[in-house]
Amino acid sequence: MSTATPVATPVDFETHGDYVIKSSTSRTGAFNRPKYSFQGRITADGSSGFKAEPGRYHLYVSYACPWAHRAVIVRALKGLEDVVTMSAVDPVRDGRGWAFREGDNHGPDPVNGFRLLREGYEASEPGYDRHVSVPVLWDRETHQIVSNNFPDITLDLNSEFNEWSTSDLDLYPEPLRPEIDLLNDLIYRTVNNGVYRAGFATTQQAHADAVTTLFQTLDTLETRLADSPYLLGESLTEADIRLWVTLARFDTVYHTHFKTNLHRLTDYKNLWPYTRRLYAIPAFHTTTDFTHIKTHYYTTHPNLNPSRIVPLGPILDW
Repeated sequence: MSTATPVATPVDFETHGDYVIKSSTSRTGAFNRPKYSFQGRITADGSSGFKAEPGRYHLYVSYACPWAHRAVIVRALKGLEDVVTMSAVDPVRDGRGWAFREGDNHGPDPVNGFRLLREGYEASEPGYDRHVSVPVLWDRETHQIVSNNFPDITLDLNSEFNEWSTSDLDLYPEPLRPEIDLLNDLIYRTVNNGVYRAGFATTQQAHADAVTTLFQTLDTLETRLADSPYLLGESLTEADIRLWVTLARFDTVYHTHFKTNLHRLTDYKNLWPYTRRLYAIPAFHTTTDFTHIKTHYYTTHPNLNPSRIVPLGPILDW
């Protein structure tokens, strides 16, 4: 009997889950992202059932995944590295999903000894058979997943651990929240998820719609950044982090792999300097692993890249 590692059917694979999603594309050929099953919240006073405490929580991430990368950046910006521990999965994902293997900038699970991330989901909910994704926020005390809902994780890291944070930076200040929320919604729908809608579209029209909308938003953001260092003026906010993780991967992966090639990011007069300006901040560049990013995307979707060859370029002047 063969013991070869099973490989998922490419067309049925959502890029940051680790089980087969039969509904990943609609009848129109449009990509649909699945729901996130664990949506617990951490609060400073514990009113949510999960109290912010140093050493209690652990982040499982992939450096390749933009959704997880957001949490990694916020953790670093807030100086929470010794408060919320973290470990990374192997960027190469096969039919069993995200795995803990020894390698460059990733390794075995230091908390539970899981071999596969799905084991954490099954430990939290026996018989779990739905979407498995990163990031995962794990509670050592109750031995379960608090959340895999990436928008909430970054907000809680920003606000609920301030007692132990080494930074007074507030990425989601009260006066700016309405505008941040509007920007976040636009960026998520048309940029963060837009590149996936383009890449996983199975009809020409679905791909064209996603790419057109994506570049319309990039053009709007290009104008917005003409006289401002950040999306909302002089202050770095949650919106900048949500946008940046997609921009950082744009020319390296999405332009080629997902065919979002109307323009390169480097062609933009304002967006490209903005992306480099954020990369110069230690919390951004020290958490960005382009080897993980390229390895994951170019080897995980054989329907898009049957050879699984990882390109040497592009060479970008960060």
